[in-house]
Amino acid sequence: MSPQHVFSVDVEEYFQVNAFEGVVTREHWDSLPSRLAPSVDLLLEALARHGATGTFFTLGWIAARHPRMVQRIAAAGHEIASHGWWHRRVPELAAAQYREEVRSSKDLLEQITGLPVMGYRAPSFSILPGYEWALDVLIEEGYRYDSSLFPIRRPGYGYPAAPRFAHVIERPSGTLVELPPATGTVLGRRIPAAGGGYLRHFPLAVIQKAFREHERAGQQAMFYIHPWEVDPQQPRLPVSPITRVRHYAGLSKTLPRIETLLTEFRFTAARDHRLVQSHGSAMALS
Repeated sequence: MSPQHVFSVDVEEYFQVNAFEGVVTREHWDSLPSRLAPSVDLLLEALARHGATGTFFTLGWIAARHPRMVQRIAAAGHEIASHGWWHRRVPELAAAQYREEVRSSKDLLEQITGLPVMGYRAPSFSILPGYEWALDVLIEEGYRYDSSLFPIRRPGYGYPAAPRFAHVIERPSGTLVELPPATGTVLGRRIPAAGGGYLRHFPLAVIQKAFREHERAGQQAMFYIHPWEVDPQQPRLPVSPITRVRHYAGLSKTLPRIETLLTEFRFTAARDHRLVQSHGSAMALS
């Protein structure tokens, strides 16, 4: 039987993407209409139809305003993990600020669900070369796995030297499982194929091929999506032409493509990834 891949959702509003910082400041977030809950419900319904579970990397800012939604996700059998608090990229933060982000979000999510939060994903996959100290903070704050090192070369994010498949990182503070977003190969070159904008802009066959490559290697691929990517009717903000294309193009394709992937492949939550499970067992025995 083929391995179960990991389905993940970065739980954030349509106006919280880093590319919108020039037109929407954090001080104005509360003045904008929320469109999150209906989109989350669409994803929950799709997962339920296919008997799949997933991991919802949730902002602390979101959890503070939508605690019942977070409880509803957890009650449906899905994992709640941390996406930080303010959706700030790691290079923008001092170490103390970063620690507060990952600590406060973890604490609130655990209070809301009554369940341990084991995983973290940095906004915009922003643990970059030179910022490995962030992994030490995660270990010190009690996280068991991370999903922030995107093993590609791309302006804005990416950790090209990171292994393509899940692995254990050894740091001065201890060890941490890394679950990198899925990549594929085209003409011998590694390309991003984990979902998100790549699901909307690339041919679906690129994503499917990457998942099959993982299966042939006996590996579980990491998929991700944002709730706003299943909301074609979201408000259009006054952004640059390139940002407009990146953010708004292909929104109507997202949910049908997710349905196709859920039909073709099996998905589970990150907490159930084989390496996360084995690492937790090894930690318990040590």
